[in-house]
Amino acid sequence: MKPFSYVRATSQGTAIQTVAGDQKAKFIAGGTNLLDLMKEGVMQPDRLVDITRLPLEKVETISGGVRIGALARNSDVANNKLIRDRYPLLSQALLAGASPQLRNMATMGGNLMQRTRCYYFYDTAMPCNKRSPGSGCAAIEGYNRIHAIFGTSDKCIATHPSDMCVALAALDAMVRVEGPNGERQIPISEFHRLPGDTPEIDTVLGRDELIMAVDLPESRFARASHYLKVRDRTSYAFALVSVAAALDIDNGTIRGARVAMGGVAHKPWRAIAAEQILVGAKANAQTFQAAAEATVREAKPYQYNAFKVEMSKRAIALAIATAAEGTTA
Repeated sequence: MKPFSYVRATSQGTAIQTVAGDQKAKFIAGGTNLLDLMKEGVMQPDRLVDITRLPLEKVETISGGVRIGALARNSDVANNKLIRDRYPLLSQALLAGASPQLRNMATMGGNLMQRTRCYYFYDTAMPCNKRSPGSGCAAIEGYNRIHAIFGTSDKCIATHPSDMCVALAALDAMVRVEGPNGERQIPISEFHRLPGDTPEIDTVLGRDELIMAVDLPESRFARASHYLKVRDRTSYAFALVSVAAALDIDNGTIRGARVAMGGVAHKPWRAIAAEQILVGAKANAQTFQAAAEATVREAKPYQYNAFKVEMSKRAIALAIATAAEGTTA
């Protein structure tokens, strides 16, 4: 690992100014992803700015919803009564992620900032446009079993690894950030990027902007929601395909629907086609199947991940059906 300096921030302002003044400085909290990348030589910051002592851990009610501090630990959020009662989809997704040990260290803000997942990104001996722009994408012609089937480009087919972010996409979360130019709010749908011609840029967050909190709006989907994760093993494994499904059902008719997917794109993938079919339709197996089939029509599989198309179709239908079973309407 490359040598680096370390400083502990005593306030949000000093943390932001320190990173703003040093092009090779990075914020660090739990470090569950950043330290791995540093050990592999993928990321090589000269300075780490520790933000773990900042007062950003609260989970509290706000007008119309709940605010989760950026430094709230994943395990604490998953088991928080407010989250379990109002947003069980997020609790399920958090508990499906990583391992108990990692969830005890990982933070909400850090989870949002996870780098996309790819064997070749982590292997510095291989070409990777994400790690070294212009070097090529080894995954396109390589072993691409875990890679994306939606929203890819000829520059990158890596997938976003977070379970939490898939749930946040389905819940229309808002990310609150602060930088040298003040505060702003970023809809979760706009926070992560598709690769396009610049796959090295994962999010729209400025290098010197600090995530302060995640806001969840009041939700009609608490009773009828489900997070389904399909993976190679039941612990400490990334999703091959995951689905966050949330429904608002009244007398058997779907009034509102949110469907988001993980393990299939460079960002949490909102299944808009599925939602359009679900809204206004009867909550039955035929509707769920039609929604699933509409979603996978735009899939673009590669040599070793074509199985993800059928897996996605089945996972979507099952997740929606399971969510529908939770309603008492």
